[in-house]
Amino acid sequence: MLYPQKDQKELQQKLSSLSDNEYIVVCFCAAWCRTCQGFEAQIESLEKKYPYHCFVWVDVEEHEELLIDEDIEDFPTILIQNKKGTLFYGPLLPFAEHIDRLLQQAEKNPQFVAPVASFEQLVTAAAK
Repeated sequence: MLYPQKDQKELQQKLSSLSDNEYIVVCFCAAWCRTCQGFEAQIESLEKKYPYHCFVWVDVEEHEELLIDEDIEDFPTILIQNKKGTLFYGPLLPFAEHIDRLLQQAEKNPQFVAPVASFEQLVTAAAK
């Protein structure tokens, strides 16, 4: 899993090299959130199952510049998108199975939702 505070260059490289069918899975959390602390290990296990996708852990208090045009009030909030669009953006109960099902469905028949800002563009802008 990539962390913007320590993996900035690797994150930018990974995001720019993703194919159209590879997803960015971003977990927006806060360091003080106990729910998020327990969820991090679950996300890491998903990363092992889907090594071709890019999993990113964003602490919202350290990286406000990476938030999607609105305040995040519920944790964890998940963003799943690729170059074609956004598959999911919103809060989820902290069970990796939910993300797993979304990714499985996306591989069969992706259904994109209303567009939100590109995470890749936010990371690039924040690096400047």
